[in-house]
Parts: sequence; C-alpha cells; structure tokens
Amino acid sequence: MRAIPADALLAALAAVDTGLQLDDYTPLELALSAAACAALVVRRRFPLAVFLLSLPAALFSSVVVVPLAALYTLAGRSRDRRLLVGCAIASALASALPWPLSEYTEDDRFWTFVDFVYLLATAAAPVFLGQLVQASRDAADRLAEVEEAREHERLMHAQSVLARERAQLAREMHDVVSHQVSLIAVRAGALQVGAKDPETREAAQAIRGLSVTTLDELRHMVALLRASGGRTPEPAAQPTLADLRQLIDSSGIEVTLRGELPSGIGAPAERAVYRTVQEALTNVRKHAPGATTTVCLWHEHDGLGVTVVNTPPTRPVLELPGSRVGLIGLGERAENLAGTFEAGPTPTGGYGVRLRLPTTTD
Repeated sequence: MRAIPADALLAALAAVDTGLQLDDYTPLELALSAAACAALVVRRRFPLAVFLLSLPAALFSSVVVVPLAALYTLAGRSRDRRLLVGCAIASALASALPWPLSEYTEDDRFWTFVDFVYLLATAAAPVFLGQLVQASRDAADRLAEVEEAREHERLMHAQSVLARERAQLAREMHDVVSHQVSLIAVRAGALQVGAKDPETREAAQAIRGLSVTTLDELRHMVALLRASGGRTPEPAAQPTLADLRQLIDSSGIEVTLRGELPSGIGAPAERAVYRTVQEALTNVRKHAPGATTTVCLWHEHDGLGVTVVNTPPTRPVLELPGSRVGLIGLGERAENLAGTFEAGPTPTGGYGVRLRLPTTTD
C-alpha cells in the first residue's frame, strides 16, 4: 500500500518529463506517451508490459524517467538475463533512433551509433541496480530462512533436552520410589498375615492396598514420562557402591554379598551396579517372597559387573503390578556405558540378572 503513492508520484514526474520533451506531436504520440507515464503506477505488477509501453515514448522524444524506471523495475523482478540484455538494447535503440524515421539519413548513422553506445551504457545502470536490489532481497530472504531454521533447531534441541529429562525422571522415579513402596507393601502384607489384632490386620491391609495402588499409578506415570523421553547421561549426584551395604540391609530379604569391585571404576559404573542390585532386590520382594538372594560383585582383566540370583519363592506371591520398565531401564544404562545386561529365569526355578561393564568405564 505504501508503494502506491510513490508510484503515482513517479508517474507524475514522468508526465512532466515527457511534456517538456514533446514539442511537435500527433494525437497518437501524445496518447502513447501518456499511456507509458500512467503505466508506471502498475509497474510492480506488470513490469514487462510497462517497459514495452515505454518504448514509443523513448522513440518519440528524449524522455528519461519512463524508460529508466521501467528498466529498473523489470530488472528487479526478472531473473532472465537474456531478456534484460535485450530490453536494455531495445531501450537504447529507441532513444537513439531519430523520429520520425523518415528523416533518418545515411549521414546520421555514425552519430546514431554513438548515441546508441552512450544510451546503452545509461540503460545498463538501472539494470545493474535492479539486479543488485533483487540479489539483496534474495539474500535477506535466505537469511530469514536460515534464522527460521536455526530457531526450529533450537526448539527441537529444547524439546530433545526436555524429553531426555523426562526419561531420566521416569527412570529415577521407578528406581527409587518403586523400591521403597514395594518394600512397604511387602512389610504390610507380612504384618497382615502375622498380626493377631483385627485392627492391626485391617490397618496393614489398608497400607498394602494403598501401596499397590501407588505402584500402579507410578507405573502409568513412568510410562507417560518415558513416552516422550530418550536416553541421557546419568546425573552427577546419585548413590554409589558405598551405599550398597545399606541397601541390602534394609531390603528385608536374606541376601549374601560376595566379591568386591576395584576402586576408581567411575561414578557412572558405580551407579549402574547399585541400580541393578536395587531393581533385582525389588523384583525379588515383589515376585519371589521368601527367596534367598546372592549378590556377586566380580571383575576381570577387561570387564567388571554384578550378578544377582535368587532362589524360587517359598511363600505365596503377592499380586503387585509390574511393567518390566525397570529391566528396560537397566538395559539402557548398560548400553549407555558400552556394557551388556541379561535377565532371565535360572534352571533351578529362580531368577537372575547380570550386568557387565568394560573396565574403561568412567
């Protein structure tokens, strides 16, 4: 909308220029010159048509505004270099030829050629300027596209970071909260069976029911968080091997700890071993009540790890919800550290898990 007043002003300036150049004109010449001046108002929409209308005005008189404005507009919107060269030549030729053509003589050829050369150089100026403006506009558009792509990349990076944080949160929620809540459920179930006071049994039953509900809600919450998550490096402040004895003592399971790991194996490896033992003991409480468990820490010349094996259950299994999210998370931990994780039933009816990490893990 802002271009319309400017184009109208340019058309008025062209009309003044044409009026000053037309001395002796016919009605046809006047009509064509007026049409060329008026066409400048729509030069942005129809640049080639406006340029073609400017040729008669350039032929009739020595006008400047109409042909130069038409050439500049056409050069700023056309990418056909051959067309621009042809239009520049045509504009220079129309301005150089004498009018009327019947007055053209052989003696005028030399000066007509000289005028043509100078006018061609003059016509080249708006063509080069229009191409420069077009190149500048293209560069601005490409810069805007690059900035948009960078903004999209920043958005995708932020979403990726958020997804990894959600996955990490889901893993930690399962490892920590599920471990504690399942222990509460097991203890409440044992209290419900062994208590003689009806009120105590009722309270224990309520606690166990709430624990089971909590575990089920936790499972759905973890699945929701993991749905948009990904793998991510481990956080810095997490349990280490120094906390392993306390974990075993508070598990409520008969556990035998064997072996040891060398010092300086790295915090990620220590956390992986700790989480593996924690998840294994949680699963023993949930799915193998009364079973005994052996936790074996081991290391070789090219690897280290932990093996957790439990015997078959000796008491009825409590129906606690499970989704194998913990085992999947352990496998992801091992893969992130270039290790392996295996889990499955043993020939004697128990269950075992085995984590192996390279000794170069740090």
